[in-house]
Amino acid sequence: MLSSQEKNRYNRHLKLNEVGLTGQVKLKKAKVLVIGAGGLGCPILQYLTAAGVGFLSVIDDDIIEESNLQRQILFNSEDIGKQKSIVAVEKLAVQNPFITLKYYNERLTTKNALALFENYDIIVDGSDNFSTRYLINDACILANKPLVYGAIHKFEGQISVFNYKNGASYRCLFPSPPKENEVPNCSEIGVLGVLPGAIGVLQANEVLKIILGIGTVLSDELKILNLLENTSTTLKITKNKEQIERIKLKGLEKDYNLFCGITKNKNLKSITILDAKKKLSQSEYIFLDVREEWEQPQIKELNALQIPLEQLDEMFEEIPKDKKVIVFCQTGGRSKQAILFLEQEYNFKNLHNLEDGILAW
Repeated sequence: MLSSQEKNRYNRHLKLNEVGLTGQVKLKKAKVLVIGAGGLGCPILQYLTAAGVGFLSVIDDDIIEESNLQRQILFNSEDIGKQKSIVAVEKLAVQNPFITLKYYNERLTTKNALALFENYDIIVDGSDNFSTRYLINDACILANKPLVYGAIHKFEGQISVFNYKNGASYRCLFPSPPKENEVPNCSEIGVLGVLPGAIGVLQANEVLKIILGIGTVLSDELKILNLLENTSTTLKITKNKEQIERIKLKGLEKDYNLFCGITKNKNLKSITILDAKKKLSQSEYIFLDVREEWEQPQIKELNALQIPLEQLDEMFEEIPKDKKVIVFCQTGGRSKQAILFLEQEYNFKNLHNLEDGILAW
């Protein structure tokens, strides 16, 4: 129940038939985790705090820089150099002493995401990079948590709700990440200061609707706002069951930075298709196929050892270390992931990546 002070604080909510005392108690019982305390995270956290979300947490390992202050309005000049998550919680606690706040001064990773998400009802994405977005999405699928998504670019922002009541996921909208340097971030290209405020408030609005069970949740749709042109567009998202089931079966990616083309293997040894064909008759070379068994083409002359990327951890011992191994997939992406994983985890030094993949054979 609510104390007399809480009833006074949330008076305007209590007067709404769609919220009322029952709804405000729902808000008080809700547990929400916000990923990132930056441009999107600040307004999300501020409005959810004001609304009375009872258990609100934020995870962020970044520090406050002067260039943040143009849009991250939870912070001021005296906060420069301090940890975002810690300062955010300190200020939010002053804003509303009737809720429980928690910070995680760390980066979201494959090691902590699933255990963390299990403790919350709703996950809110305030991140600013593709590797984190894919990690959040996949972890939400595995933990069966709704994901309130937002993204910003110059004058334009996107909002959606993924994995809501068996709805579409982020991968249904973006099955594959963009190529490296294809989409610059706000530090490279800039962002209008009020844009994250507008998008973050709409994300907070979706969180409240989900908790309260009111209105139309932005599931299976992507809303695009352009503040420069004052336009709004809503696109339908078609649920891709195969994408979702694939995550449920395989689990998290081994390295989301590598998956998104960010992590570089500086020592990667590559071999062209022309050179690889010359090695077919040489006994010191073998081929390793890290695709799924159903993927085509299958080239019999390779006589390849077949271990899908997701099974390398269980089957790495089948890969010889006394021969030169040419690793391949369809286009060369997963084979790079496989090589980095095997080199980092199991100290392989004899792996070569087939440039451009087997499709170009």
